[in-house]
Amino acid sequence: MSQLLVGAYRPGTTFVHRLPTGPKLGLLALFGVATVAIPGLWPALALLAVAVALAAWVRMPLRHTLRALRPLLLVVVVVTAFQVWQQGWPTAIHVVAGLLASFIAALVFTTTTSIDSMLDAITRGLGPFRRIGVNPERFALSFSLVLRAIPGIVEIAQETRSAAKARGLERSPRALLVPMAIRTVAQAYETGAALHARGIGDE
Repeated sequence: MSQLLVGAYRPGTTFVHRLPTGPKLGLLALFGVATVAIPGLWPALALLAVAVALAAWVRMPLRHTLRALRPLLLVVVVVTAFQVWQQGWPTAIHVVAGLLASFIAALVFTTTTSIDSMLDAITRGLGPFRRIGVNPERFALSFSLVLRAIPGIVEIAQETRSAAKARGLERSPRALLVPMAIRTVAQAYETGAALHARGIGDE
């Protein structure tokens, strides 16, 4: 589960793999806008089909894709129920298809783009903003730390849940949230201390 969106890069030789990170990220943004801006049931289903075709083209493993979609299941159920209640089935399918299409397209992006390439693209993209005080390298470092922290937080959540379940407290929010919060803060503190010891982030 720690590799849902982060650390899922799989090298390949497809055109999507070879496409530079900047243009690829721009196309991903346009695709996400299209899922929202283009009305109608059939366009949404067509965009979903395009996303699924891209996933197949870059050879995303089916098990990996289904595992990545699992956390989205609850959101899909809630959104579908609300849209059916408010607008009816056509609108519900349009919204859910657009959501799934965007999510799968994001998976395709992370599957075909290494983290180093993402960070390089961020640094280059923010380069013109140096004149107003933006530090692209520091921003890229922060982005990298966030990406690397997500799997750790997911692992902490899983371990905390297993520990609470072993004590018969899996239904207790306090038994789940308090240890998870303490361990997450401790991990953040250790990361900050390690960066400070290396002089990273100091003016």
